Amino acid sequence: MSSSSTESKKVPVGVSARHIHLTQEHVELLFGAGESLTEFKPLSQPGQFAANETVAVYGPKGSFPKVRILGPVRKATQLEVSRTDAFSLGLQPPLRESGSIDDTPGIRIVGPAGEVNVDKGVIVAARHIHFHTSDAVRWGITDKQLLRVRVGGERGVVFEQVLARVSDQFALDMHIDTDEGNASGANTGDFGEIIE
Repeated sequence: MSSSSTESKKVPVGVSARHIHLTQEHVELLFGAGESLTEFKPLSQPGQFAANETVAVYGPKGSFPKVRILGPVRKATQLEVSRTDAFSLGLQPPLRESGSIDDTPGIRIVGPAGEVNVDKGVIVAARHIHFHTSDAVRWGITDKQLLRVRVGGERGVVFEQVLARVSDQFALDMHIDTDEGNASGANTGDFGEIIE
């Protein structure tokens, strides 16, 4: 463990813009029967991608005409927005770990072939770091642990309450939203450092 306390724990930072995850059922309702997502570019996490397809979303107050879908399809449809986005939509979604959508607001989603009204699924994603199990073991980090991460730059900050998510399926990457990126001056490709 002594090496883990002296080794610099640097993690790449990714700033996540608003995006949506869809079920296969909703993909077909929005884009047509038998349709599936097509890859626009790979993401930092193995097997995940930004899709060519986008949808419009409508809240009580405002809308966004072109929200990128991330693939592959999920078991539940989920829209991830920043707090600023939520104000624009007229919603008050809770801060949640991805996938935790009970007691969250719904949204109207419109695609080229149809629309879907979901009664839940809008969240502000909790800032988090994906750890491959080997990285977590090396640094003595456990799944669901809350970390502190220093991000430098012209408006350098220390992010508190950064959720550790550990899996053999993950690649090392910290995810913050656009509000957090703007506040800290951090950009995708920058590095943060986990501090004790």
